[in-house]
Amino acid sequence: MITAFAPATVSNVNCGFDVLGFAMEGPGDEVQLALNDLQEVRITKILPETVKLSTDPMKNTAGVAIRSYLKAIDSSQGVDVVLTKNLPLGSGMGSSGASAAAALIGINKLMGNKLSNEELVPHAMEAERIACGSAHADNVAPSIMGGFVLVRSYHPLDIVKIPSKANLWCALVHPQIELRTEDSRKVLPEKVEIKKAISQTGNIAGLMIGLMKPDLPLLSRSLVDEIAEPHRIQFIPGYLEIKKQAKAAGATGSGISGSGPSIFALGETREVAEQAGERIQSVFKVNNVTSEVYVSPISDVGARILN
Repeated sequence: MITAFAPATVSNVNCGFDVLGFAMEGPGDEVQLALNDLQEVRITKILPETVKLSTDPMKNTAGVAIRSYLKAIDSSQGVDVVLTKNLPLGSGMGSSGASAAAALIGINKLMGNKLSNEELVPHAMEAERIACGSAHADNVAPSIMGGFVLVRSYHPLDIVKIPSKANLWCALVHPQIELRTEDSRKVLPEKVEIKKAISQTGNIAGLMIGLMKPDLPLLSRSLVDEIAEPHRIQFIPGYLEIKKQAKAAGATGSGISGSGPSIFALGETREVAEQAGERIQSVFKVNNVTSEVYVSPISDVGARILN
């Protein structure tokens, strides 16, 4: 028996729409795995019991990821899975991806670490396909690999862990509002103006350089999204004020985490991140929305074995 953990993630990171994400140190999901002799992948329990997720291994991301992995290594091994969901569903915090990432790190360890962390990512992507209809890697790759991860290409899959020298803290604020990923994607334009594409390209290049040098003023100037954010702010109560308050707190930058509704704010210190999180939470409160704040450093370590 083994227990694995995978952290929450922030994807997109403003200008990195569908290609960039980073891992938090916490919170995250836990998966307990035990081999069985039935040649079946079984989701035996999901905790807490109030979480409404399917225990069907072909519909649950942990089960889908494990099945994909076992097929890839040509194994008929059975496994029992107990999933503990510490991340809220549909939150923009990489909840479905964290379940898959933890499951993969666990089963890979039990099977003798037959695949590298990078080789686990495609199996987590298959789980994301079940969760949201599209096999994205911008959540699952950083959840598995840790740190900032760039998806340079999907065809063929080319994932690059960014050698970041920027020691950043993140406040992740989750408002208690429902926002489906499909609704958040429906509002996006089918075509992008060339001038916006040029600006977005410059920003993501600036973000990469800002992380690697590090150059925090450059990083701050680069945290601008020309493609998704302008269309998604309609779903976030008080969003413009949120950005204003995060900046006033000294945040390096802020934005929508994934497809929302969670908001992230980056800071050079824990204190800055905490203050930004409190200010964002106060804006939600003014708009009659309750929220939770999670503060942690950006973690270079992703999914891992707990015991």
